[in-house]
Amino acid sequence: MKRYILSLAYNGKNYHGWQRQPNGITIQEVLEDCLSKLLDTPITLTGAGRTDAGVHAATFYAHFDSEYIFQNKEKKDGFVFKLNRFLPKDIVVYDIMIGLDCFHSRFSAISRTYKYYISLSRDPFANDFTFEMYGTLDIINMNIACAVLMQYTDFSCFSKSNTQTKTNNCRIDKARWYYEETKLVFEITADRFLRNMVRAIVGTLIQVGNGKLQPHDLHEIIKSGDRGNAGTSVPGKGLFLEQIEYPKSLIQKIL
Repeated sequence: MKRYILSLAYNGKNYHGWQRQPNGITIQEVLEDCLSKLLDTPITLTGAGRTDAGVHAATFYAHFDSEYIFQNKEKKDGFVFKLNRFLPKDIVVYDIMIGLDCFHSRFSAISRTYKYYISLSRDPFANDFTFEMYGTLDIINMNIACAVLMQYTDFSCFSKSNTQTKTNNCRIDKARWYYEETKLVFEITADRFLRNMVRAIVGTLIQVGNGKLQPHDLHEIIKSGDRGNAGTSVPGKGLFLEQIEYPKSLIQKIL
C-alpha cells in the first residue's frame, strides 16, 4: 500500500466547498468518484483543508492510499492525463507524487497562504473571482490593522461558531494589502486557519478601510473572542487558497 499525493487546482464556483456534503456536490466527491472508477477500487481522499462553498484553490493537495503502482513517470503522466479527461473543466490535477507513510495533507502542512481579491471597477470577466466594491478604502490604515493581527494567536472572534477544533490559536506570519492593477489584494500566511477566518478578517479590515473602525479597535475585537464583534464575512468568490508548504523530505516525485 502506497500513499499518493495529488497536486491540483479548482474553480469553486459550482461546488459546496472541498469536503463531501449530504446536500451538495463537492470537489472531494467528484475527485473520489473519478479516481475510484479509474483505479477500480473505492478511493478516499484527505484534503489539505476545508475550503468553503464558492472558494477557489490555485494550489491544493490531497492524499490517498492505494495498492496501485505507477511504475514510472510515463505511466503516471498517462494516468493524470486520463484523470483530467474524466474530470470537469473546473478541476485539474497537475501531478501525482509519493508521500511517506507519515505524510498527511492537512496536518503535515507548514503554512498556507490565501489571497482575497477586491475589484475596484466593474469587470465582466472578474465577476466569479472578485468581490466588487465601490468607494475609496484607506489601505494605509488597513495595513496598520494587519500589524495588529500579527500580535495575537487566538482568533476565536474570526471563527465560525460551533466548530470541532481543539484550539483557535494560529500563527500569522504575513498579512498585507496591496494593489494589483484595478484590484485590491489581501494576502495572509499562517500555520493554520479556522473556518471562515480569512473572510471574517477581510470583512473586518474593510470596515477599517472605510473608517467604521480604527486599526486599534482590532485589539478589543480580538481580545473579546466574540464573532459578533468582528465584521461581516465577505463572499467566498474572491478567496483563493494560493500556496501550501510541506517539508520536502515527506514528498517524492515519481521518476
